[in-house]
Amino acid sequence: MTQILVLGATVKTGKTGSRVVPRLKALGHTVRCASRSAATRFDWTDRSTWDPALAGAEAVYFVPTETLGLSERAEPADRAKAAGVRRFVQLSVRGLDTDGSVPETEAAVRESGSEWTMVRPCWFSQDFAAPDFFLPAVLAGELTTPAGDGREPFVDVEDIADVVVAALTGDGHAGRTYELSGPRALSFAEALAVIGDAVGRELRHRHQDPAAYVAAQVAAGHDIADAEAVASFLDGIRLGEDDYISTGVQEALGRAPRSFEDYVRATAPTGIWHP
Repeated sequence: MTQILVLGATVKTGKTGSRVVPRLKALGHTVRCASRSAATRFDWTDRSTWDPALAGAEAVYFVPTETLGLSERAEPADRAKAAGVRRFVQLSVRGLDTDGSVPETEAAVRESGSEWTMVRPCWFSQDFAAPDFFLPAVLAGELTTPAGDGREPFVDVEDIADVVVAALTGDGHAGRTYELSGPRALSFAEALAVIGDAVGRELRHRHQDPAAYVAAQVAAGHDIADAEAVASFLDGIRLGEDDYISTGVQEALGRAPRSFEDYVRATAPTGIWHP
């Protein structure tokens, strides 16, 4: 059995890590959950927390924050290698290397000298049930975004967690980059219709100019840099940049990804989409 360090594993901040941990424990691995608030502290801004968190770990689920520069990513990767970490699995973003170059956000782990696997999902199906993303608007009956009629192949976070666990614990994943999506792309209006049919509510999507979207998010208390980043991603959906299917789930797990409809059927009985 392996000792595995999982970064960002809290329920509040770790949509993937919080699902990876119980899977690893069920397989009999020793797992340490690390975050700013966990018993094992790991804070990207506090270097004194890095070495104690890494001590003894043989594998790491590496979830860097988007604000880190290359050198800030490289140092913990180097320290992890020095501490005996032999395998990294990094959560990344789909579609980063369209020009064939190594993305800066992945370079530190790729160049660490340890085994590595990149897991690159698209937007999550669970974003529609996330209080920090779309849930408040779904509860209100209308979701407003810059996505227009663009389509996104939403991926189930349970599939992401399965791929991460396979890469952390199994053979044949070293040096692989898995781009993950669901089996078909949906517009936001179509996704909301699936949810609405399941819960007996009329849910609408309304397009909003990116600048107006940012202004509305800032007025609601969100950081402007975060709002601009999300607006840019959503505008990319409008432009068709995400309207394609990836096969990473099949490659890593040998099975098809779960559909958005499967996710909704499993989630609707919880009552989360009823105001």
